[in-house]
Amino acid sequence: MPYLHLTLSHHPGAERMAHVAQALTDLTVDLLGKRRELTALTIEVTPEGQWFVGGASLPGQSYQLDIKVTDGTNTSGEKARFIVQVNTTLEDLLGPMAAASYVVVHDVDGRAWGYQGRTQAARRQALPQTAL
Repeated sequence: MPYLHLTLSHHPGAERMAHVAQALTDLTVDLLGKRRELTALTIEVTPEGQWFVGGASLPGQSYQLDIKVTDGTNTSGEKARFIVQVNTTLEDLLGPMAAASYVVVHDVDGRAWGYQGRTQAARRQALPQTAL
């Protein structure tokens, strides 16, 4: 049940944005082992002139991706591969990015988040032992 929030410094157009959404979902499924039908993504575009690096307006383009996953469900290696592939994929789809482009994987305690009114911890407890 990951949640991704991508902020872009420039609007890539509707068609490219759809490709970005599909690609990030694919990476989340393939590299982090998350279920596609539970992977949610929002994309936000920062208005021109409102993205700064080192106190100066960004001359090129950049991104920040925050992804929330349940703590303990991914290894450090899986997260590292995901971070590398996100950068490669976004540059392939959108062009070169500023060095100050970020991916943050938030490991959230399963007792502190959930969906459909139930925490991740409660959902895990409800699984039959054979499903674990």
